[in-house]
Amino acid sequence: MTFTRRTLLAGAALAVSVVIPAAFPAAASAADLIAIITPSHDNPFFKAEAVGAQKKAEELGYETIVLVHDDDPNKQSELFDTAIARGAKAIILDNAGADATVAPVKRAKEAGIPSFLIDREIKESGIAISQIVSNNYQGAQLGAEEFVRLMGEEGKYAELLGREADTNAGIRSAGYHDIVDQYPDMEMVAQQSANWSQTEAYEKMETILQANPDIKGVISGNDTMAMGAWAALEAAGRSDVIVVGFDGSNDVRDSILKGGIKATVLQPAYRQAELAVEQADQYLKTGSTGQDEKQLMDCILITGDNAGDLETFAMN
Repeated sequence: MTFTRRTLLAGAALAVSVVIPAAFPAAASAADLIAIITPSHDNPFFKAEAVGAQKKAEELGYETIVLVHDDDPNKQSELFDTAIARGAKAIILDNAGADATVAPVKRAKEAGIPSFLIDREIKESGIAISQIVSNNYQGAQLGAEEFVRLMGEEGKYAELLGREADTNAGIRSAGYHDIVDQYPDMEMVAQQSANWSQTEAYEKMETILQANPDIKGVISGNDTMAMGAWAALEAAGRSDVIVVGFDGSNDVRDSILKGGIKATVLQPAYRQAELAVEQADQYLKTGSTGQDEKQLMDCILITGDNAGDLETFAMN
């Protein structure tokens, strides 16, 4: 499969309100409806996706319903049924599992509704029209290179992993280790999943720190876990520990600017969502997106030098 890489474009995020199906205006034409389904908006990354998709869809003249699956495959399946029942013209999706998502996307396709995926891939090709994802491997390598540099190429470190069912978690970890493992004086003393959760990362970091009081660094699969780890380190009086995240959130940006977390990797959530809607619009009008199904967007390393230009998962 040939992957298409695109240049990250900045997008300014606006506030979004979650619209449940019961609240959707009855007068809206089903022919104009795009369903946007993401994980919880408690995570600013997923909120940015919903904002970007909704704003672009409405700019293009579509009605929208914005739904949240909370990383629950059963709930996601129900939301697909909602979109199908409402006669949506297209579905924009950040999915709830690479395997569990195949069946609902197939179901939508059989109902004549094309799906356009963002952020997370699924395990089967040919059923979604587009799968637009960050180049997680390239981004992880960027983050790992900076982590190694900050660590002075030596020292004990821990890795916080994302959710096992999420393909991105494994890709990012592989990208990290393909760089870090080249340095024999870098010693990983703990590797634990915190399931993309700030609360779990805080708890895991407390445990890791107790077992490894001489730890020097933490590399995290996303910014939410990086924030949890940093909070635990600060509470333990260990603000000397080097933390690097992945996502490009405003929270981590602010921490970087204050001298806390040292770096992150921006993945273009807002632009991915806009692009998915643009491709949905083109597909609905012409029968083709003009692109390969799987498309990669390169990531950007964020440090103290450029963090001030970052706003809501986009560079100004």
